[in-house]
Amino acid sequence: MILGIDTSLGTAVAVVEPDGAVRSQLESADPRGHAEVIGTLIERALAEASVRPAGITAVAAGMGPGPFTGLRVGIAAARTFALGRGVEVIPVVSHDAVALELLLHDALTGGYDDEQPEAFAVVTDARRREFAYTVYRGLDDDGLPVRLAEPGLAPRDDLDGVLAARGILRRDADRISAAMLAVTAGRAVAAGRVIGPHDALYLRSPDVTMPGAPKKVGA
Repeated sequence: MILGIDTSLGTAVAVVEPDGAVRSQLESADPRGHAEVIGTLIERALAEASVRPAGITAVAAGMGPGPFTGLRVGIAAARTFALGRGVEVIPVVSHDAVALELLLHDALTGGYDDEQPEAFAVVTDARRREFAYTVYRGLDDDGLPVRLAEPGLAPRDDLDGVLAARGILRRDADRISAAMLAVTAGRAVAAGRVIGPHDALYLRSPDVTMPGAPKKVGA
């Protein structure tokens, strides 16, 4: 049983069985209230899935891209839960969950060509008039999205031109599904692969910096 946690956009928590069946999924769209809701969402997700903490065998952590303040809340929660249970943390690029959801939807609706899959970019709002984006093309033999490049950041006014020049379709996302994050993690574990980074994919450096040396006061 995999617990999925992502705070790269809103706050999302889910419990998913090893075969991909979703037992519960809860979300808060507030992009700034992660710390206030994360504990409650985890508690409710376990309760709705009728699973005790001891029943969780792995935790999928969304590693971004995302803002510093929000992203670290979800990663800290995932690592703390896993440490308390003595289970593995499976890092997942948050955009991978979106890409898998889109590709599975296309496959179900007949819009996916496995012979010549179309390149597309998962795009999320990075604030400050910028977008975060990751480029994908189809699914590999393990059923995981093929990432053509690592997540990048582009000014809002420039992104369409950048993608059009490379013939890449733009697909915007306003949420990250914790259930799909957990499904992605489960497929990675089944394939014996590590697909996400150990460190968070922060969009930019935190605004808060360490203070400098105190100023000297003359006599």
